[in-house]
Amino acid sequence: MNNTEIKNLIIRIYGLIINNKKEVLLSDEFQLGMKMTKFPGGGMKFGEGPADCIKREAMEEFGQEIDIISHFYTTDYFQEALFYKNHQLISIYYLVKFIDSIRFRVSTMPFDFEKMVNGSQSFRWKAIKDLNENDVSFPIDKKVVGLLKDKYSDLELRN
Repeated sequence: MNNTEIKNLIIRIYGLIINNKKEVLLSDEFQLGMKMTKFPGGGMKFGEGPADCIKREAMEEFGQEIDIISHFYTTDYFQEALFYKNHQLISIYYLVKFIDSIRFRVSTMPFDFEKMVNGSQSFRWKAIKDLNENDVSFPIDKKVVGLLKDKYSDLELRN
């Protein structure tokens, strides 16, 4: 595709939640007729800033509030949206933490939902040291997996 054919922009905001065991929270979902694994988050709405978006998404997905720790990564290359023709995708990732103890169900198995229907979602922890690109479904998330591994392996070397 010629980049001049791109006429629309999609902005998605994600929260990277890392527990004290150096595990990251993954979201397993069934959307658009397919299984996908990604980081929690979603699409930014008009009139909303990125920080507002991830806080709204946290309330929608977890039913509880988060605090933003810091910006982690913003897409720095061209990425065509996978599901929408002539759309460019930009993703923004924040390191976030829960304000209170987790009050939602966390599974130990991927795609642990009662029925495989559009909108089904489950959450699970994955050790960053064991995380690899094949654990997530989308190109920008795959890059973020590498960045997470770099950051947290560097921290282990210093400790």
